[in-house]
Amino acid sequence: MDYEGQICRPPMERGSYMLPVAVGCSYNACTFCTLFKHLKYRELPMEKIEEELLRVKNLGGSPKRIFLGDGNPFGMKTDRLLAILDLIHKYFPLCNDINMDSTITNIHDKTDDELKLLYDNGVRELYLGIECGTEDVLEFMKKDHTIPEAYRELERLKRLGILYSAHLMLGTAGKGRGLENAENTARFINDTKPNKIINTSIFLHRRAPLYREIEKGTFIPATELENLMEERRLIELLDVEIKSYDGFHDMLEIRTRGHLPDDKEKMLKHLDEAIENERKREESLVRSA
Repeated sequence: MDYEGQICRPPMERGSYMLPVAVGCSYNACTFCTLFKHLKYRELPMEKIEEELLRVKNLGGSPKRIFLGDGNPFGMKTDRLLAILDLIHKYFPLCNDINMDSTITNIHDKTDDELKLLYDNGVRELYLGIECGTEDVLEFMKKDHTIPEAYRELERLKRLGILYSAHLMLGTAGKGRGLENAENTARFINDTKPNKIINTSIFLHRRAPLYREIEKGTFIPATELENLMEERRLIELLDVEIKSYDGFHDMLEIRTRGHLPDDKEKMLKHLDEAIENERKREESLVRSA
């Protein structure tokens, strides 16, 4: 199947078979995001999805784990999701680990019975764009949820057996607020206990609506040094078991990975070294200016 747009999936799903079931994101209003702004959201025809499953089967494929694309497949109507799950089980009966991206609102729009039915048919984990734990930042970035709404919907997922993993984004609070944001986010993560964390620094692209806010002066970006310090503070405060943490930065070749709490000290040391190097680089730039 030809893939439209940019392939976007969590690094932890790189070993999964990615099955496109939609194009774009049905929400597509976050001010920082450029992944889907050029795409008109639409759900792929069921015959196209079945053709792709048949193609993989005929090539000898037998995936045990499948990741549904694109931006938020969990927002599709439950009947349609169930029909897709039925097709997966038809061609790959040994697959019982089906994951995808979602928003908090997508969960809210499904009843407990629907969530339980989706779990019973193989949906095991949702990756959610939590971004941060600071209420006014979520509002400014036009996320589709508030902090109380996220707590409520994640509690429903937990009760019904579906795992959740968190997409976080360093720098969303802007210049001077990174440590505050880290503390708020750590509190949220400690309370909600995600299975995995993907933590990236914010990507500031001219196509993003957020860039207009930068031009107007209503958003001042944090430096990469601030983003590193925010990440360090977050990890320092995390007091929960995380199966896999993967943090990387847009402008720096720095990646922090590990399991929490086992690898915490190693991860903090890695970030301390990165912070010191970035501090020296910034000081060098100031001296040479």
